[in-house]
Amino acid sequence: MIRHIARWTLAVGLALMGVFHFTQTKGFRGLIPEWAKKATGLDEDGIVIASGAVELGLAAGLVALPKERRRVGWATAAFFVAVFPGNVQQWRRRWSAPLLDTDAKRFVRLFLQPVLIVWTVWSTSPHRDSHSR
Repeated sequence: MIRHIARWTLAVGLALMGVFHFTQTKGFRGLIPEWAKKATGLDEDGIVIASGAVELGLAAGLVALPKERRRVGWATAAFFVAVFPGNVQQWRRRWSAPLLDTDAKRFVRLFLQPVLIVWTVWSTSPHRDSHSR
């Protein structure tokens, strides 16, 4: 039951952040490293929108694809690893974004990323307790 709640909480958080990427695009521009624009061929807005779409897709997958839960979990964890350079860039540039409007919040956010990765893998891993589904 705890894993179920953790997975749903993660999905809701991802969905909210995905929506923020569509509605607060400007606030996320400063998180995009130059190399990401070169690697993808997208501008900052394109990357923000694409990452928001990925967040919405992952959120949906976490709750709507129980047979693929482990794979979606690993994909979500990989996404969290992939966006970490943007979190570092945000802290270094002192760029404010939704919910991250101080240096202290941006710094703490860096340490939240490993927690999100572990939370994701744990909440989507196979478990023996049949009540946890």
